[in-house]
Amino acid sequence: MMRTRPLKVALLGCGVVGSEVARIMTTHADDLTARIGAPVELAGVAVRRPSKVREGIDPALITTDATALLKRGDIDVAIEVIGGIEPARTLITTAFENGISVVSANKALLAQDGAALHAAAETHGLDLYYEAAVAGAIPLVRPMRESLAGDKINRVMGIVNGTTNFILDKMDSTGAGYQEALDEATALGYAEADPTADVEGFDAAAKAAILAGIAFHTRVRLDDVYREGMTEVSAADFASAKRMGCTIKLLAILERAADGRSVTARVHPAMIPLSHPLASVREAYNAVFVEAEAAGRLMFYGPGAGGAPTASAVLGDLVAVCRNKLARAKGPGESAYTQLPVSTMGDVVTRYHISLDVADKPGVLAQVATTFAEHGVSIDTVRQQGKDGEASLVVVTHRAPDAALSGTVEALRKLDTVRGVASIMRVEGE
Repeated sequence: MMRTRPLKVALLGCGVVGSEVARIMTTHADDLTARIGAPVELAGVAVRRPSKVREGIDPALITTDATALLKRGDIDVAIEVIGGIEPARTLITTAFENGISVVSANKALLAQDGAALHAAAETHGLDLYYEAAVAGAIPLVRPMRESLAGDKINRVMGIVNGTTNFILDKMDSTGAGYQEALDEATALGYAEADPTADVEGFDAAAKAAILAGIAFHTRVRLDDVYREGMTEVSAADFASAKRMGCTIKLLAILERAADGRSVTARVHPAMIPLSHPLASVREAYNAVFVEAEAAGRLMFYGPGAGGAPTASAVLGDLVAVCRNKLARAKGPGESAYTQLPVSTMGDVVTRYHISLDVADKPGVLAQVATTFAEHGVSIDTVRQQGKDGEASLVVVTHRAPDAALSGTVEALRKLDTVRGVASIMRVEGE
């Protein structure tokens, strides 16, 4: 039986995503009603600049007092698309204190304070849903925490930032340098005026923390995620990658240790074979590769950002939360029962692709090989080219602890025959 009294929604923030959420709630009102089992009404929109024209939104709904909107007593669900830490954290807490379930797209806040927010939701018997916080429109959070809840996830590897993937894709396909590709991304609206959060890996690291917590049923904070940006990736790196049958992607990699006693979470550029499914992810798209014990290998692919795609994820959560409200039920909360420690990057076992500028004379290769051996790192392949007394030496290692590889690089820098380390890149996906 259809309920006639509407479920009332407070929209906190009305930027690119918020405005799309409001538009879809209006244009698809009948469909949402049928899917939920009750009408859904946009009861208020909290913004910072009330004078801005917002097409399709009744000006009477606009308010600058988000706290008052949440405390007025008739709100069922709050949608938080403000972003950042404050005032979003305080407003979400206020919503829970007033019996309001929350849908959020706030990756930074969830990565930093997800445990506290989940605890607050649990205390008040309310929902906290956040599909839109990771990978835009791609259904990923809910499949991992619901569809795969009976399985054991051992590894997650993915491209979770569209801006960096666009830049790296352009560098690969056109031979452009980093700055040229960034300029194109900015002109097309894929990169912000200040792209630091994207190109230095902060955005991907926040998403990695959220996904690691879900995948491994343990608490992983942003500070636990090892992070490297991709601003140092060069056209020469792509040339080396192509010679190996690889390309370069900025990857979020989450792994359960072989003994099951710890996990790791990291974000960094890496070479991956062209045969790997992630190698073919182009433009600003996202893709996440999940390896589970029973389900095997699963890949989730689609647009990872943008107003309409992200709003799609928000509305999917809204429907789920509203259904729970009508059923007087609650969706899944935080699952952190394993309480596994997060290991440092030094414990990660990986491969390296190292380009060295060396003196072009006899004995150099032997000296370099000895340095690797002294640090317990086995060499897979070596390529050397020399001219006019200078040479380049490209070494690809077998898998070894990252700490050993880092120690090897530091020792190489001290050799009198090594002029410099041109580039260092991890090799993944094999």
